[in-house]
Amino acid sequence: MADLPDAHEGGYLVTSEAVGPYRKSSYSGQQGNCVEVAITDDGGCAVRDSKDQARRPLGFARAQWQIFLAHAKSEAC
Repeated sequence: MADLPDAHEGGYLVTSEAVGPYRKSSYSGQQGNCVEVAITDDGGCAVRDSKDQARRPLGFARAQWQIFLAHAKSEAC
C-alpha cells in the first residue's frame, strides 16, 4: 500500500466528523466481529470496530479509501 500517504501527510486518524450512519461490513462475522464504516463531512471515510465504539475511528481521505478498496478487491479478500 505504498500509494497511501504517511500519517503526517493527511493522517489516518479522523479529524472530520462522520455524517452518515455507520454501516456494518457485509463480511463481518456473526460473532460480533464487525467493522463499521461511515462517510465523513469532507467526503472521506471513518472506520471503527463495532465492539469498541468509544475508540477514535480510523480515517481515510476519499482518495485513500478508493485506493484501499481497489487493493482489497484485487486481493480477493
